Amino acid sequence: MKPLPAASAWTRSKPPLLRFLDNCLSEFSAETSGHVADYIPELGKADPAYFGISLATLDGHVYEVGDSRVPFTIQSMSKPFVFALALDLLGAGRVESAIGVEPSGDPFNSIRLNSENHPFNPMVNAGAIACTGLIYDSKGAEAFEQIRLALSRFAGRDLAVDEAVYASESQTGDRNRAIAYLLKTNAVISDNVAGVLDVYFRQCAVLVTARDIAVMAATLANRGINPVTGEQVLSAYAISRTLSVMTSSGMYDYAGEWIYRIGIPAKSGVGGGILAALPARLGLGSYSPRLDKHGNSVRGIKVCEALSSHYDLHMLNRSDDARNAVIADYDIGKSPSRRVRRPQEREILAAHEQEVRIIELVGTLSLSAVDYVSRRLAGRPRPQFVIFDLHRVTSTTRAGARLVAEAFEELAALNVTVVLSGVRRASKEWNTLREWTAELKNVRDFYLLDTAIEWAEDQIVYRYGGSIDFHETTELAEQPLLAGLSEEELTDLASLCTIRTYQSGAKILASGDPADALYFLRSGAVHVTLPDGIRLATLTAGMAFGEMALLEQTRSADVFADMAAAAFVVPLKDFERFRKQHPRASECIMRNLAQLLADRLIVANAKVDILTAT
Repeated sequence: MKPLPAASAWTRSKPPLLRFLDNCLSEFSAETSGHVADYIPELGKADPAYFGISLATLDGHVYEVGDSRVPFTIQSMSKPFVFALALDLLGAGRVESAIGVEPSGDPFNSIRLNSENHPFNPMVNAGAIACTGLIYDSKGAEAFEQIRLALSRFAGRDLAVDEAVYASESQTGDRNRAIAYLLKTNAVISDNVAGVLDVYFRQCAVLVTARDIAVMAATLANRGINPVTGEQVLSAYAISRTLSVMTSSGMYDYAGEWIYRIGIPAKSGVGGGILAALPARLGLGSYSPRLDKHGNSVRGIKVCEALSSHYDLHMLNRSDDARNAVIADYDIGKSPSRRVRRPQEREILAAHEQEVRIIELVGTLSLSAVDYVSRRLAGRPRPQFVIFDLHRVTSTTRAGARLVAEAFEELAALNVTVVLSGVRRASKEWNTLREWTAELKNVRDFYLLDTAIEWAEDQIVYRYGGSIDFHETTELAEQPLLAGLSEEELTDLASLCTIRTYQSGAKILASGDPADALYFLRSGAVHVTLPDGIRLATLTAGMAFGEMALLEQTRSADVFADMAAAAFVVPLKDFERFRKQHPRASECIMRNLAQLLADRLIVANAKVDILTAT
């Protein structure tokens, strides 16, 4: 077997995980105990010096050291993937009626069944042959191709068969034949023993590399989603059940010791490979042909031991804290929307600021995280609106999503409206949330957090007697920037203005254009955004925009019409003449501008304070 092309050289300083794998390779290469499997003659030809390690993260990055691209046969590492495939193809009831899930305590090739004359579990040869037999019964001549394609999807590339190893296994597989006929005698597999065994020998002879099995393990750790290709290979149900059996039985009669000392679901193969899948964390693949008395790679076990010990990765020693799911919790008094409000609206919102609660979440919406959030809500005066910002939420467990729905039902019973922001509609998280909340009438959603806050503020204004009339027409005298000007000064300024109208969606100002005019919004609404799309403010009738022309020569932001709008427009050169003719008015305007900028800075600082204090 010739090595595949070597992995590309690392040209920058090495990340810590890669340095760790390098250290493992260097240290454990000196370990020469164990023997290459020779009961299958072709396996005995493997070079005992080969040693490759690969680690795949759940965001699709793959680390590789040593002989990570050397192909070898998958052997018993195929067992968990074929078991998961059978669960998806045939259903749990059919598979579980034929194969148990208890550890046997026996070697992998034991010719012994449980008290029901069924295989103990799908990780020993008897259970694996039975599993292959179930797929053979269902798919017939297509059975092996179904298995090969599934293994390929787990690896993220098309996998082939080592025909020499297949032939060698087939010629020397008498013990497996004995197991198969025992299964036939007990009606676990069908009459075509030869056909079932042919598929089984071929699946064990599929060629993989340490890199492949790291990706395959990471797919198990990622609830069946290949982190490199993004494909949902098999259902999360099949994956969770497979990991369960790997935890108890994946390392044969060393399984108890393994889970006690290392604590990562794993599976070995007599070809020299070991895969380890740490749920929600990573996948590890190693290749070294020297095996211990249990049939496990000596060096591979040392790598897994070192990884688990060095980074404290035992799956029963998790330290996730649900309290870390909340990164900010505040009301609109501490951080309102970017809508510039008129005095009447500001008074209403100030009086009822605690009635809009914003909770910004991060990480995974697990059962414990959602429970913690719901208890935080119960511990303070009940608001009318609760906004959950999910921009930083990376995943949602089904238990978390169900508890979210139940919490929302409780809020609905209390007449509290739930507003979601930041949910990516095409994401799995969105689909999971909608599955549990589709029937609820008190849930709204907006992509932008600021839009969600603005909408909730509007509802508070309406509920307490205020009004937001986008179609009203205002005059210059109502502009905060012009507060304090006399009637004569306003009349002179009005004589310099022209009225321009804009259709909904029109771009009124563009970043980088000359700052050559001031705009006083007469009717409608506009929003101001930075060139990267971040919204700075929403303005309604009676507000000014483009006022930074008094301080800068070019526009630093874009302005768009949210709806049909009209504005008083004053060319900057005319406005400068007006200021010279009316020095008192000029002083008034600059003082008002300073106050407007200070108010914006206060709001911006409040948002920063919320994030740093939480």
